[in-house]
Amino acid sequence: MSIRMNIGQAAKASGVSAKMIRHYESVGLFPEAARTDSGYRQYGDKDLSTLRFIRRSRDLGFSIEQIRELLALWQDRKRPSRQVKAVAQAHIDELDAKLRELQAMKATLEHLVHCCHGDERPDCPIIETLESGQPRHSDRKA
Repeated sequence: MSIRMNIGQAAKASGVSAKMIRHYESVGLFPEAARTDSGYRQYGDKDLSTLRFIRRSRDLGFSIEQIRELLALWQDRKRPSRQVKAVAQAHIDELDAKLRELQAMKATLEHLVHCCHGDERPDCPIIETLESGQPRHSDRKA
């Protein structure tokens, strides 16, 4: 017999906030909950498993659409694992691209911070770069 719980209890048990549970329902990622006669949402063991799956997927940075795909694969016990691996590999590729972007941003900021005197003078290569979109000529590396 499945334990029935309200949205607050389900949120606590799954680690997904009540607000996010309602959001996942509204975007069709999570099925709308059964309701009591008075209209309160009721969740069972299967719902909690699904919410935990979604939470772990979000913790790994998967998008809503990727989670939708992973949920479908999870529920299809006859699916080949290569499909799951392909989704995960595509996500790794996206993370690698984001990591390269973050490293480039960090390198640019480190260069600008290095070039800024950080003293009482008003001239600042950080502000100048933000204003113009280009580093000062004297700050460019040859």
